[in-house]
Amino acid sequence: MTDYEKINDLIKNIRTVIFTFSNTEGHLHAAPMTTQNREFNGQVWFIGSKKSELCQSLQTDSQVNLAYVTSSNHYVSIHGTANLVDDQSILDELWSPAYEAFFENGKQDPDVQLIQVNAHGAQYWESAGTIATLYKLTKAAISGEKQELGTSDTVRL
Repeated sequence: MTDYEKINDLIKNIRTVIFTFSNTEGHLHAAPMTTQNREFNGQVWFIGSKKSELCQSLQTDSQVNLAYVTSSNHYVSIHGTANLVDDQSILDELWSPAYEAFFENGKQDPDVQLIQVNAHGAQYWESAGTIATLYKLTKAAISGEKQELGTSDTVRL
């Protein structure tokens, strides 16, 4: 399994991520965002507002981090650079009617902004699940033996 396939396997069913960026004052901020693409290929797409703090900040600092958490206690952190993209064909492909709640004029709203994150690397942690982890933590506390609580790896993309 390639690194891309591994990351895709871990995040494929996660739609909401925590998108961390540096604001215009240099402070780290994080916002929940909905991913638009269904398969990870090194790029992650979002739809945002040009007026948002996120889009304003990306104009001066494109370094970002995306944090994913699965219901089975797996964690993925992707770091990369973000680009503000204006491409009607991509917007047409990614657009969902749900966005009309945020953009008065739908896809044609001048405030709509595509955000493309190009991944440079990722780190992931896979646990055995909550019950197994609690069991291992209890066993370690009683026995003093170190327990393997899961796997972790860092990959370059």
